[in-house]
Amino acid sequence: MADRTPRELQTREKTERKKTWQRPSALPTPEPKDGLHYRWIRTSLLGQNDNPNVSARFREGYVPVKAADHPEMQLLPDLDSRFPDNIEVGGLMLCAIDKDIAEDRDAQLRDASQKQMEAVDNSYLRQSDPRMPVLRPERNTRTSFGK
Repeated sequence: MADRTPRELQTREKTERKKTWQRPSALPTPEPKDGLHYRWIRTSLLGQNDNPNVSARFREGYVPVKAADHPEMQLLPDLDSRFPDNIEVGGLMLCAIDKDIAEDRDAQLRDASQKQMEAVDNSYLRQSDPRMPVLRPERNTRTSFGK
């Protein structure tokens, strides 16, 4: 005989998987907002304030994120924090920057890195001893899974 229980009254409680415990991450991830890129900025190292790092990041355009703007990140502020209204965990402060600026910065750093690699290759390939042939380095990255 068929089960005549209405579909709305059926639940999946018995078929749901058992929930497992997961270790919380050391740094919580904020809810993404359109047009913003988040980054944790070092404010102290070994108990000493890291003012040069903080001011350099502020000059790049990073702005501290206020704790009131992200209520989902329920954190206690660090003791003796210089930034009590912001989100700070273990000497790291959550900051935000405009996504366009972050992408432009990444592109510039990628370009500078590429130019450095080309300079090293050109210097390396300049060797002209015929007894020691120089092959162009091959830079391929492969990822494989399984057998």
